[in-house]
Amino acid sequence: MALARQDRIAAGEGWRPRRLLVTRSSLGFAQGRAIVERAAALGVEIVELRGDRLALDLPNDPRRAYALAKSTLAVVVAPPSKRRLQPIAPSADWRVDLAEGCPAHCSYCYLAGSLKGPPITRVYANLDEILDGLAAYVGQGRVTSGSRDRAHEGTTFEASCYTDPLALEPITGALSTTIAWFGRWEAPVQLRFTSKFADVDPLLPLNHHGRTRMRASINPPLFGRFEGGTAPVAARVAALARMAAAGYPVGLTIAPIIAADGWEAAYSALLDDVAASFAAARDIDLTVELITHRFTAASKAVLDSWYPGSSLDMGAAGRTTKRTKFGTEKQVYDAATMRALRRFFEERIGVVLPAARILYWT
Repeated sequence: MALARQDRIAAGEGWRPRRLLVTRSSLGFAQGRAIVERAAALGVEIVELRGDRLALDLPNDPRRAYALAKSTLAVVVAPPSKRRLQPIAPSADWRVDLAEGCPAHCSYCYLAGSLKGPPITRVYANLDEILDGLAAYVGQGRVTSGSRDRAHEGTTFEASCYTDPLALEPITGALSTTIAWFGRWEAPVQLRFTSKFADVDPLLPLNHHGRTRMRASINPPLFGRFEGGTAPVAARVAALARMAAAGYPVGLTIAPIIAADGWEAAYSALLDDVAASFAAARDIDLTVELITHRFTAASKAVLDSWYPGSSLDMGAAGRTTKRTKFGTEKQVYDAATMRALRRFFEERIGVVLPAARILYWT
């Protein structure tokens, strides 16, 4: 009997879409054809479109439409506008997109409200064109290549701003290709990605030459109900330890930090578990990124429609409004809560993970 979707992910088999939409232009690229071949081998329904417009054919019922969109993968061609990189502070110098959209079901999803239309995941067939354009950005960033504290990281390229590339790897192979490409790139550069999935087997034997940093996105079991369709946190941490053993620099993305009842004990136990997983590691290059929960009015509206039964608190109590550099507003924790959270994490990480470097707090 086939394993259920969540059971497959827990077993390390990764995500598998129910159908693959293939645009006509995507078949003109080797990567596009390879994705189709992988999907067909996994038994995924293949729908070849007559043109480049995505015909989603979604039902009128919002819940059914959401479920169908989330289980659909589309192979498209990234236009020139998508290949012009954007800064992605505080994580990295530049954002490089291998895909847009994520198959997970997180009720705090950061993509909600920022991606247009139904939450279908799009992967790019013209991967070679995307990678060939990166050299023009070397030395041009302001987060790491222009920073005194992080200059040793070189020019950094973040591959998980709009997706979880490890989740898509069984179908696309794009992450392995990109890691190997960076491994061959004799330049002061670093590829970065973070994931809530755990199937790292294809990545372990790659000649990465230390130019890729994987981070595991983690939260304590207390908040696991907000991260549907993802690998268990223990599996993510174990996968990260395996990557470290394979010579990769690694990191923790503790996000979103949720200041709900019991948060201090829950995060303390989480950090203890991580420390135990890395207790035997030697000379590990470990970073930590700390990101508190925040949302916009637009993302809240989308998330309320996607996950109407979620118990995630997105009320006004304990929040304050912060204006972004783009002129939009987001709701963040108030100053007292932020101070308490930051003090706890900086002190606790210093005790249980003394070799780790905290890159930023936001």
